[in-house]
This record gives sequence, C-alpha cells and structure tokens, in this order.
Amino acid sequence: MNIVLINLLPHREATRKKRREAFYAGVFASILVGGLVLALGYTVLSEMITQQQSRNDFLKAENTKLDGQIKDIASLKAEIEALRARQDAVESLQADRNLPVHLFDDLTQDTPAGVQLSQIRQDGATVLIQGVALSQERVADFLRNLSRANGWLEKPELIEIRSQISPASAGNAARVVAQFQLRVTLKRPTPAGAASGATSGAGAGSGRTAATPSKS
Repeated sequence: MNIVLINLLPHREATRKKRREAFYAGVFASILVGGLVLALGYTVLSEMITQQQSRNDFLKAENTKLDGQIKDIASLKAEIEALRARQDAVESLQADRNLPVHLFDDLTQDTPAGVQLSQIRQDGATVLIQGVALSQERVADFLRNLSRANGWLEKPELIEIRSQISPASAGNAARVVAQFQLRVTLKRPTPAGAASGATSGAGAGSGRTAATPSKS
C-alpha cells in the first residue's frame, strides 16, 4: 500500500518567514554592533575631553601665575623708576647748589678790564647781566669770553647797549661810557648716571665722552 504525503504549508510562505527572521536577526546584530561602536566612541571622546579639560585647567592656572608674576615685575619696575627719579632729583639739587659758585667764578674770569658789572639776576638757567664798559669793544671782548667752550656760561646775547656820559668824580673827568645789558645761559651739570650712560654709549660709537664743563 503506497502512502502519499502532502505538505499543506505553503512552501513560499516558509521561505519568506525564514528570510524575515534572517533580516530581523541582521538588523538586531547591526543595532547591537552600532550601539557598541557608539558606546566605545563616546567613552573615547569623553576621555579625550576630560584630558583636554585637564590641560586647559593647567594652562589657566599657569597663566594666572604668570599674570601675578607680571604684575610683580611691573610693580618692581615702577618702584625702580620712582627711586631713580628721586636719585636724579637729589643729584640735580646737589648740582644746582654749586651753580652760583660757577657763575661768579666764570664772571670773575671772563670780565675784561674796563668792564664793571652793576647787576646780575638769575632766573633758572637764564642770567641777565647789566654793567658799564669804557667802550663797546670791551663789551665785545666780554661776549667773546663768555662764549668759551670750557666754561659754565654759554649762548651770550646782547640785549641792549647805549652810550652815556659818566659824571665826573674825584680825579676823573666826565667821559662817554657804554652801558649794556646781556643775557647768558648757565649750563646744567650732567647727572652722574646720565654721564656714565652717555660715556659708555659714546665710547661704543665714536669714542667721544660727554663731560660737565671744567675750569681751565
């Protein structure tokens, strides 16, 4: 007796089911792999961000330290400049005390015979001189003497000169004299610090040194 088996399930439907199951399995595996990749990438990125944040914090701390050091340096520079200004002021005052001595010393040497000074007035570095000379040539000699390079007086300028009759005195007859007024500049002494800096700079360049006026 022969038995015939008949498959009642649709063959195509079973094939489709297997394909769907395989597709769903592939999708699930893809999602799982993608999730693992995302999790790994997130972990790596988080670690990189943490490390970079640590570096940024370190740099900020170092910048803060440098800012503090820069402020300290600026404060020290300001203190040094203030001390230097005080030193220059003290040196200037000490040098100015000797200016009247240099002024009268130079006038004593530069005033020629036949010239008499009647008034000397100093206003800062400007000195006004009034006097009487036996002739205008004596006034010219006086101006030339004031122009010498090694003195403390410079830039003599004749303001006024006029002739007048000198009244007669005991043993002297009346005569014509030249009354004059002139302006001259008193040189300022060079501070020690500036002189040393100018000396070193000039020695490195042309070999010449700067100095205060000297008496011959």
